[in-house]
Order: sequence, then C-alpha cells, then structure tokens
Amino acid sequence: MELLKLAALDAEDLAVISAHLQDAILRPEDLAWLPGEHRFVLAARRFDWSVAPGEPPRRRLTGVHFERVLSVKARGISPGAASGESLSLLAVTFEETDAPSGIATLVFSGGAAIRLELECIEVRLKDLGPVWEADGRPDHEAVRTLIENRP
Repeated sequence: MELLKLAALDAEDLAVISAHLQDAILRPEDLAWLPGEHRFVLAARRFDWSVAPGEPPRRRLTGVHFERVLSVKARGISPGAASGESLSLLAVTFEETDAPSGIATLVFSGGAAIRLELECIEVRLKDLGPVWEADGRPDHEAVRTLIENRP
C-alpha cells in the first residue's frame, strides 16, 4: 500500500486534495492554528477512494498543513477543543480575492466550516501510515435525500 503525498500551489491542485479528503473524519482537537508560523494543520482519517472494487473499504491517517495562513475563522466548530464530536469533511474550496491571495474554506457536514485567509495556496497532504478497514462506504445518496427533504 503506497502512501499518498500531494502538494497544492494553485486552485486546481487544491481541488485534487479536496477530492482525496472528501468524507474524511476528524475531531476539533485534530485541528490546530499556529499563528506564529502562519500555519493551519489537521490530522484526519480519510476514506481511501482508490480501493479497487471488491476490496474492503478502508481509511488512512493523513496529515494536512496549510502554509501562509493570515487568519482563521470558524463556524460551528472550535479548533483544538476536546469535544469528542466527530466531523465529516465534505470539501475544501478556494475563492481568489487579490491574486494570489484568497480564502480556503473547509466545509463540514452539519454546517460547520473553517475559513482560512491565505497569502497564497501552499498546502501539503501526506498519509502517515496507519490503515484500517472502514465500517462501510460513505453514502452520498442518503445525504442528498436528507438535504432535499429538509424543511
């Protein structure tokens, strides 16, 4: 099993990292803002979408760090807080403001989000080694049905 190691220096690269992080599970204590280093880091249990058909689904421990972070704002989540709650990462988006600066947003299920003001895109993802069998595959159809039927 090969460890995934990716770098993003533009919005297109970041979209690739976002795809690999889709449905990653993490807790607020897995997130850290290091203002003195202009860095935001997270550890996640990402769903491994590269598993061949017929093989059991699996998750991998993965580290991600965003460099050149100017500020961090959170909604519905307190990075670093030991809450015991699990979060499901849906996507990482990027909106350019004054090139190459912009806003990266980590979008979680349940409406939680983290907004990172970036000087420029400089993100790295690296699998840290541990791999284990997942309970099942994420069910996007069930999520879509819930959203469509919300009052």
